[in-house]
Amino acid sequence: MSTEVVAPVRGAAPRLPARTWGEELRAGLSLAWPLIVAQLAQNLLFTTDVVLMGRLGPDYLAAGTLATAYMIPLQLLGAGIVGAVAPLVAQARGRRDIKAVRRVVRQGFWVTILVASLLMPVVLSMRSLYAALGQDAALLDLSQTYIEAGAWMLYPAMATMVVRAFLSSFEATRVILVVTVIGVMFNIVAAWALIFGELGMPRMELRGAALSTGITHMVMFLALLFYVLQHRKLKRFNILVRFWKPDWSRFRQIFRIGLPIGLTIAAEVGIFSAAAFLMGWLGTEEVAAHAVALQLTATSFMVPLGMGMAATVRVGIAYGRGDAGGVHRAGWTNILLGTGFMVVTCTLFLTLPGPLVAIFIDTSKPENAAVLSLATGYLVIAGLFQIFDGAQGVANHALRGLSDTRIPMLIAIVGYWVIGLPVAWVLGFEFGLGGTGVWIGLATGLGLNAIMLVSRFALRERLGLMKDMVPQPH
Repeated sequence: MSTEVVAPVRGAAPRLPARTWGEELRAGLSLAWPLIVAQLAQNLLFTTDVVLMGRLGPDYLAAGTLATAYMIPLQLLGAGIVGAVAPLVAQARGRRDIKAVRRVVRQGFWVTILVASLLMPVVLSMRSLYAALGQDAALLDLSQTYIEAGAWMLYPAMATMVVRAFLSSFEATRVILVVTVIGVMFNIVAAWALIFGELGMPRMELRGAALSTGITHMVMFLALLFYVLQHRKLKRFNILVRFWKPDWSRFRQIFRIGLPIGLTIAAEVGIFSAAAFLMGWLGTEEVAAHAVALQLTATSFMVPLGMGMAATVRVGIAYGRGDAGGVHRAGWTNILLGTGFMVVTCTLFLTLPGPLVAIFIDTSKPENAAVLSLATGYLVIAGLFQIFDGAQGVANHALRGLSDTRIPMLIAIVGYWVIGLPVAWVLGFEFGLGGTGVWIGLATGLGLNAIMLVSRFALRERLGLMKDMVPQPH
């Protein structure tokens, strides 16, 4: 094992250990705030598409929602698998093992190529699958135009996650923020031009939305990769040198830890996609309203998601260093911060649902009145599960820092699919509550997951999650 010190890059904390709660709070916030803003900006990629598709009309919005509801879980499944790069690099940094850092990142790119290639045909089969399940043929025709133009974005989107995981593990999060913000600005212009045929571009409607998002992912990946390759402290890792040399043990390790992460993310995001499918049986207006409420909840979740990413890195570093107290402080600091923020969004959703929904729906058009009313009701229910959503999101990431991913995956599957989805079906269709019942089902699944995941982190030593931790010399 290499014993060379893996130093932080510019903008990182000056030393790895955080000996007090105050130091951990400062280190965690320094790492998290650029990730939070970057996640909010990243979410704007799809927010932009939702807003612009909504300007095309309710049918286009519903069709685009069906397409993204199918594609995003698959994309996040892949991103979750390569997400194992983050805890593995953080743990290697805690051990001061430069060689392991380099090998993990390189094999992360290998996994990206394999997984994206396997997911491509699944993405392209959306229309036949949805048609067999009884979705409206006209909506599927529109949805397929988005899928065909955007399926290739899996490659740059997943590769970007590998580079982001590497940078986050070395606390170089500000460049992630800068590149993501630039990417969002690029996407706004590109999507507007390609969807509506502006700036001399052809009018491509949903195809334009997908194409602009894919191009944006490619631009962000190349920009972050260029930064890594030229940065004076990061380029020494030589992440592309001998790129074709296999390291099968690292390759399998990424899959062993990352596949449960990917399935966990797919289970969580997939339950909202399943909800969109149920809304499709209720009607176009319900689908459009669901898209608006979901976009608002997804935006609010970006803050605890950023805190969770920071938790993975901070817990991973402490775990690799053999510092049980550091694991404790890093995990609970981020869990409390993420949950505390969701108290604020809970209050906003419960008190200002109408104005928030109006951001996405043109209230001056009478034909949008039903969508506006439905989305407002869904958002009130969403407000009730905000705190649970924040707690489960950060706790899950803290457990990933310990390489604990299999049991959280099972918790997600049970909470969302064994309990949440049946509740959504029974309340929505058997009890006649429609979309309101579907959203109550979503809230039920999130609540149960939050209780189980936070409890698992609290009981980590009793459950043997720390048994392989080896103290490192400092």
